[in-house]
Amino acid sequence: MASVLLDRAFAHFITSGRLEVHYPGGDRRVYTGRPGPRAGMWIADRATARALLLDPALKVGEAYMAGTLLPVDCTLYDLLHVLMLNVMERSPAGERFFSTMRYMARKWLQNNTLRRARRNVAHHYDLDSRLYRLFLDEDMQYSCGYFPTGNETLEQAQSAKKHHLAAKLHLVHPGMSVLDVGCGWGGMALTLARDYGARVTGITLSVEQLHIARQRAREAGLEGRIRFELLDYRAVVHQYDRIISIGMFEHVGVAHYGLFFDAMRRALKPAGVMVLHSIGRVEGPGVTNPWIDRYIFPGGYSPAVSEAVGAVERAGLWMTDCEIWRLHYARTIAHWRSRFAARRELIARMYDARFCRMFEFYLVVSELAFRVQGHLNFQLQLTREIDAVPLARDYMMGHSPVAAAHREGAASPFYEAAVLRA
Repeated sequence: MASVLLDRAFAHFITSGRLEVHYPGGDRRVYTGRPGPRAGMWIADRATARALLLDPALKVGEAYMAGTLLPVDCTLYDLLHVLMLNVMERSPAGERFFSTMRYMARKWLQNNTLRRARRNVAHHYDLDSRLYRLFLDEDMQYSCGYFPTGNETLEQAQSAKKHHLAAKLHLVHPGMSVLDVGCGWGGMALTLARDYGARVTGITLSVEQLHIARQRAREAGLEGRIRFELLDYRAVVHQYDRIISIGMFEHVGVAHYGLFFDAMRRALKPAGVMVLHSIGRVEGPGVTNPWIDRYIFPGGYSPAVSEAVGAVERAGLWMTDCEIWRLHYARTIAHWRSRFAARRELIARMYDARFCRMFEFYLVVSELAFRVQGHLNFQLQLTREIDAVPLARDYMMGHSPVAAAHREGAASPFYEAAVLRA
């Protein structure tokens, strides 16, 4: 009965591309819509068919991890491309029901108190750091790279991202204090201290990231200008000239946006500048995919830009600039997927085959979310005062003295002082 109902569901669901499904017992069905991507899928048993019928957003990933749902004559990317493209056009009834329930409960699901936030961060970011070294760039940037021409390597794109964000911080002289909220393994903090002469405090809730970041600061000889702390954003007590936050806002939770921006306003000096870089969504407020929430980023949520901007307004901050990146993260994750695949055997020895299938599924779903499901990155520049940044945004587009010195290959970590005095 489950296979019969699933057959009817697919016949209604597939409106783009072609999907061939091999059902338990050997039956095969082909579903076609408008010209589009093609894929095949094998379902091992009736229990898997029932699960897919009831809650596909959760169960497709779980079945792939368990090996009871597999691509046929195609890659996992091909299969999920067909499924995710069609979800955008006509969601299955079961998914619509559970999505509504999840939306109604999202403030509870994302109630990231300090205790829950620490547990959620540890779930993903306290994995063995060797895993991340195997597929990230050399600087261990675990966020969207910047591809201004589209031909950059991963290392070039991540470096471009850091300097693009640094330009938006408008670091007008060496020695400015910077708070890095959600500092990861320390790459941005190291760049700001080494290349811009900033004094950086990086905060994280990940013990593993803290250890690596401190080690990197020691090895770079930057301990005098960088301090890393195991600290929640709600516990920040000092004020800073600048605040940067990259890929952390997705872990705040919609119920805490007001608290977050109030804390950032208090931590920002009156003439200070903050830059927030986050994943977002184009279609307005929504919910986190339940598989991603359970297995990858518990408590996480990529907000609509409108949700973030509303909280900014209520906190009494100026939004002095907003930039949208569309396919940059898709390109970034494509690099990660390729590197992960090339080192899959090593990763399987570190963990197991099920973990590899889970991580592969996560990377593919994430890339396709940007390609076919309206995900994006947004960057907000925020200030407390109306005149905290120049009238025109030329300074963040490669026309500032600091950016000019970068193009000329200045090597001194304090070259800004000489440039600005000139």
